[in-house]
Amino acid sequence: MKKINIRKDKIFSVISATVLISFLACVFNLSILISNAKAAQLTQAEDTLSDSDLGVKANHTIKFTTKTLISASSTIVIDFPDSFSTTSTPAFSETDPLDFDITTSTSNNITVNAAGSCPVSGLTEFEITSISAENVFTFTHCSGTDPIAVSTPLTIKIGTNTTVGGVGDSQIVNPPTAGSYQIDATAPAGTTAKILVAIIDDVVVTASVSTNFTFTIAGVASGQAINGDVVLTSTGATATELPFGELTPGAAKVLGQTLSVSTNAKNGFIVTVQQDQNLLSVNGADIDTFKDGASTATPEAWAVPTATLDSEATYGHYGITSEDSDLNVNEFGTALYAGNLGTPRTVFSHTGPANGSTADKGQTRVGIKIEISALQEAANDYTNSLTYVATPTF
Repeated sequence: MKKINIRKDKIFSVISATVLISFLACVFNLSILISNAKAAQLTQAEDTLSDSDLGVKANHTIKFTTKTLISASSTIVIDFPDSFSTTSTPAFSETDPLDFDITTSTSNNITVNAAGSCPVSGLTEFEITSISAENVFTFTHCSGTDPIAVSTPLTIKIGTNTTVGGVGDSQIVNPPTAGSYQIDATAPAGTTAKILVAIIDDVVVTASVSTNFTFTIAGVASGQAINGDVVLTSTGATATELPFGELTPGAAKVLGQTLSVSTNAKNGFIVTVQQDQNLLSVNGADIDTFKDGASTATPEAWAVPTATLDSEATYGHYGITSEDSDLNVNEFGTALYAGNLGTPRTVFSHTGPANGSTADKGQTRVGIKIEISALQEAANDYTNSLTYVATPTF
């Protein structure tokens, strides 16, 4: 019988080649799996709440930029943590689309329909498909209507802040415990954003996942000039109180606060302030906003109250100024004041990361100035509340 010899080195070579081919196949398949596992990320994602108090109703304004086309029955899903509650009175319903707005940067007329009420063609429309007990809102694009293109800035409002087609009457209830909470957004399925919101008394702070954001308020000491005003601060303020004390006709008073923001948000932040009412006494008397109750929107030089008899809005007034020179090309100028505090008024902003200390970029001071005439009604309990809202943009 003929003996057949097989060289060991050839056996090893065959085995090595087989192992190598198998290894490369595994690596190739793994790379495909990894590639397929990556979900597209929505950009410029943020959520601004209308009220940060614990356990109270609030509106939500959610913004992000699309990464894929939204069309042909694809969905937008906003998933709130279970710590939020959608059982406000009246409750949200798929038959009441007025509680929801979906708008783009180029259109304010995207209609949100009740469930099952989509048209078959026309301009972009959605329907509110479902609202789950777990606080998940699902909006479905009406098949046949115009799609929403890639890279479109999108805004979704939920609550009584809606305006398209009407005003809503339901709101989401905040968690009862202070802290950071994650909201998940998908638009459409497979394209996601994870948004963090921080619930802090009287301050609303929003942030995206893996970011840093800190907003603090401190009082300005007495004897300081705020934004170049010749009237120096009359006494020290604190983070939570502006104690003007007794006011004297013809003698204006100024108090100030320092606002500090530290964040790594790529597109910076905006800080607004809003009052709950004019300075009001229990006897019904009030001190009106600058000037003479007109709620001046464009800052202007300070003017004394005109003190016109029987025109109580002219008896005294107060306004706000900011030292942020970057703000709208320094709209406050030097010692210019505005009085429109009934709606959110921007007093501090920056377009990039902030370190919490650099002037105009991470820190600024705001001043409140009051002046009364001899006609201002007597009372020792004038009071109101100011709420600062800080919103970073990613």
